[in-house]
Amino acid sequence: MWLCSCAKPLTLQLQSRPPSSIHSHVRRVTVTTSTLSLRPSSTHVFTHNVHFQPKLKRASTTIRCSSALTPQLKSTLDKVITTNKVVLFMKGTKDFPQCGFSNTVVQILKSLNVPFEAIDILENDMLRQALKEYSSWPTFPQLYIEGEFFGGCDITVEAYQNGQLQELLEKAVLS
Repeated sequence: MWLCSCAKPLTLQLQSRPPSSIHSHVRRVTVTTSTLSLRPSSTHVFTHNVHFQPKLKRASTTIRCSSALTPQLKSTLDKVITTNKVVLFMKGTKDFPQCGFSNTVVQILKSLNVPFEAIDILENDMLRQALKEYSSWPTFPQLYIEGEFFGGCDITVEAYQNGQLQELLEKAVLS
């Protein structure tokens, strides 16, 4: 098992001969059931099972870490999150959510009459990837209250049902 514990997403780039010339370069074929796990952060695990692995001459593998969260984008996210008391990064808009989870959080916030800034992450793939790093949370929607990451849909629903969300939002709006 190979592990990469860098905090950035991984880009795998496999280089080998084109299929037309692969037969002259295969020494032997090994069938394996090994697992390759890449850990870009503590909350994300990507797994790929390898079942057929030819042994190639002059084949090379390059693993490169890259980050969608540039210093400029981090600065912009910091500014948006700290200048708005409640920010929801979601799929779609307040008026037209594009997924059920985003819709659920929007409906909760609207039912509480809380003013909030909604940002559609579907419009910008780099923003979507950077937010996953920024919050260390892999899914959307992502709710921020008073500059702090609060959680996704499940956490928001649970906090709404037990009254904690209402208390927190009241304090945020009044401060």
